[in-house]
Amino acid sequence: MHETTCRPTVYVVGAINIDIVIKTSRFPSPGETVVGDRAEHHGGGKGANAAVAAARAGANVVLIGAVGVDANGELALADLNSCNVDTRRVRRCDGASTGLAMIVVDDAGENQITVGVGANAEVAGDTVAQILQGELRPNDCVLVSTEIPGDAVLAAVEHAESVGATCVLNPAPPVDEVLDAFAYKPILTPNAGECRQLAMRIGLSARDIRTAATELCEYTGAPVVVTMGGEGVLLCEPGKSPVHIEPLDVSVVDTTGAGDSFNGVFAARLADGDAIDAAASAANRAAAKSVEVFGARGLLRTS
Repeated sequence: MHETTCRPTVYVVGAINIDIVIKTSRFPSPGETVVGDRAEHHGGGKGANAAVAAARAGANVVLIGAVGVDANGELALADLNSCNVDTRRVRRCDGASTGLAMIVVDDAGENQITVGVGANAEVAGDTVAQILQGELRPNDCVLVSTEIPGDAVLAAVEHAESVGATCVLNPAPPVDEVLDAFAYKPILTPNAGECRQLAMRIGLSARDIRTAATELCEYTGAPVVVTMGGEGVLLCEPGKSPVHIEPLDVSVVDTTGAGDSFNGVFAARLADGDAIDAAASAANRAAAKSVEVFGARGLLRTS
């Protein structure tokens, strides 16, 4: 358990993958083969990507997740450790492979992603609850994404609320348990499409992103921070007018992991005591910088 004199910790609960990234001129049509010029291996998974981003922003980061007892699992953990992410709460699952993502990136920097969930399906709610119950403090921050089982998502959100810790929930994808999590008032960080989906599923207006985000914020009683790619960020807080954070002018190489970079830096800045608007602005800058390089967070470190 952490001493009370320790600086706040960002607990990241989410997926850990190995990404195989192929750069092509365009996406293939169904049944078509398109040849790319190279294939690279990168560390991936929304949880792991966000954990690295938070650590690079200076946060003390603990990652809760699962990998297989395989070469990819060892490679993923070694890379995370080299990025100053504490992986001691990552479960090694015998009989399940480490999560794997196949990513195609086109000349515009857009991507298509297929994920084999693997050991990420073994992240258990009772394990998440046990870890957070023993360690989480009110000044810590919990960041959870939804490429893991719903009971693990809910356990993270519930235990953050129970001790008064800040909780950031990235509903990517917007699984059913996200709706159940509304009761615990996490800060939601959907992208524009996810925001509209969530609004429609609870009967709110989704005629435009500003309306959807505002109504979702008032419904949950908690902030909603919508990442909109090249259109910047929309920040909604209960009882306040929405704030548009302008996009930065960048040269887009690869958008893979930009949302994860946003969430990791956002959580890190909140844990450091920033106001939500300042944290969102810093995260917006980090996400913009991330799209200027290939891969979600750089090549795997294999030496």
